[in-house]
Amino acid sequence: MIKLIAIDMDGTLLNEKKHIDKAQKEAIHEAIEAGIKIVLCTGRPLYGILPFYEELGLSELDSEGYVILNNGCSIHKTKDWKLIDQVNFTSDDIEYLYKFSESYDINFTLVNDTYYFNIGRKPTDELIKDAGFVFSNITDISLEEAKSGKHKIMKIMFLGDPEIMADFQEKNEDIIKSKYSGVLSQSYVYEVFPKDNNKGTGLKKLAEKLGIKQEEVMAIGDGNNDIEMFEYANYSVAMKNATELAKKAAKYETDSNENDGVAKAIRKYALNYLD
Repeated sequence: MIKLIAIDMDGTLLNEKKHIDKAQKEAIHEAIEAGIKIVLCTGRPLYGILPFYEELGLSELDSEGYVILNNGCSIHKTKDWKLIDQVNFTSDDIEYLYKFSESYDINFTLVNDTYYFNIGRKPTDELIKDAGFVFSNITDISLEEAKSGKHKIMKIMFLGDPEIMADFQEKNEDIIKSKYSGVLSQSYVYEVFPKDNNKGTGLKKLAEKLGIKQEEVMAIGDGNNDIEMFEYANYSVAMKNATELAKKAAKYETDSNENDGVAKAIRKYALNYLD
């Protein structure tokens, strides 16, 4: 029996216009009414999920809800949005990673649940687009302030033109991943997290806190940053629009985010509806 469903947002719960279609809302409500815990598990920070959480009506349906954010680097209890688990970068980490951006025409950004920071260069079109997706203003910050310890940083991102980011990944990923966790989550974004932290580790922490067994967990996603979540969940479902690596990591496949894939997955694997 499935007791917890972790759902990615971009490319999964959200359609290409960044909206939640009616069928997904209805299936999520049915799952909650059946006693299943619904957990948004996303790379977005807190300010990037709040409007969607309210739109889904999850506050009213589950008074003991949780969300996993920043690709597993932070977990919030939704009753009061209290941060119950987080991992952070050190000042040395920030200085070290910043150097990777210096020879590229890309942005180096730092994320926590309050700010979307940008260091150095003028925002690229990709940075402006990404900030808009998570309902945030871009806050310029100096490297020195970023290293000061004043701000707890949970996620670091390199953003730029997809061709530049492909070259960035090819030349730097092995070095970065020797000390950190990293993933090209979108064609224009390379994300970095503290070592051995990802959606899978975040999901494992939350499931154990709630006393839910691994075999009772389901995960739905579409991206390379969902792979570790798929590896942890007993029921792993990739969207039809998922990357090839994500599809390979998942046990099952559902329809696309443009054709009610989340709703179909919930009903088929968690609620046992017949097609």
